[in-house]
Amino acid sequence: MPPTTGTLGPGTAVTIGAYDGVHLGHRALLRDLCERALAAGLSSVVVTFDRHPAYVVRPESAPRQLTSLEQKLELLAECGVDRTLVVPFDDERANETAEDFVKEVLVDELSARLVVVGEDFHFGHGRKGNVALLRELGGRWGFEVVGVGLTDDGTEPVSSTRIRALLAAGDVEGAARLLGRPHEVRGPVVRGDGRGGPELGFPTANLEIPQDIALPADGVYAGHFRRADGSLHRAAVNVGRRPTFYEPDTAPVLVEAYLLHFDGDLYGEPSRVSFAHRLRDEQRFDSVEDLIAQMHQDVAEAERMLAGADLP
Repeated sequence: MPPTTGTLGPGTAVTIGAYDGVHLGHRALLRDLCERALAAGLSSVVVTFDRHPAYVVRPESAPRQLTSLEQKLELLAECGVDRTLVVPFDDERANETAEDFVKEVLVDELSARLVVVGEDFHFGHGRKGNVALLRELGGRWGFEVVGVGLTDDGTEPVSSTRIRALLAAGDVEGAARLLGRPHEVRGPVVRGDGRGGPELGFPTANLEIPQDIALPADGVYAGHFRRADGSLHRAAVNVGRRPTFYEPDTAPVLVEAYLLHFDGDLYGEPSRVSFAHRLRDEQRFDSVEDLIAQMHQDVAEAERMLAGADLP
């Protein structure tokens, strides 16, 4: 049986999807699901996957993820759903017909009585399943299907794809508006090249971020650093390849956070960094002295932009 969170009652109201980012569009659909479930006396269930299906069916073009599975489950729980069912997605699942998926997961596993999905929802081998097919199968197996229109922010639908594009452009404020929160990445603090403190005077916490997680465009940001103990610190964050010291074409992308007014050892801690404002592009400096002077300006600007702001 796939891993789950929460507890089921008799009969369920279900939604299905990758739910990457659990953004405002997702949250609107989940509110609808929970309201319908409550009115019908059903348990609300989200069916999602242990990885984005694209990593199996088209790995060469799979999108970077806005959330890890752990973070996604936390965000879904915050939305008030009774249970999340995490379905392993592998080659066998990718080749499963839409009808078999519905019978196995929705009917046999969840005893679905109501299914709520976006009107553009597709599923099953070759994405041949859609809302029309769900309604046909619902008539056969005894569940109602509701297709919900996409949430619009006044210009265009809110989507994970759109949020990824904003991050790729460095627009972390635009991404936060659609997510309903600042974009956050997670990882342990690892040792870097040791240059930040002794040479530059700005010791940084270097986070090891999984390669499938979406990062903002290379640049310097004002943001927040959350430690394993829950404490939150304002920070200046560099995302990039450190072109003053390395060739950008060959250097890996690093996430380095300088915690304002902090002195301590963070190595090995599972940590989180969220991005509030973009300060500037990453750039190459002619000398270390020029870089240090700019870093002083960056830290002052980060402190100014974060002062008085509500903490995430």
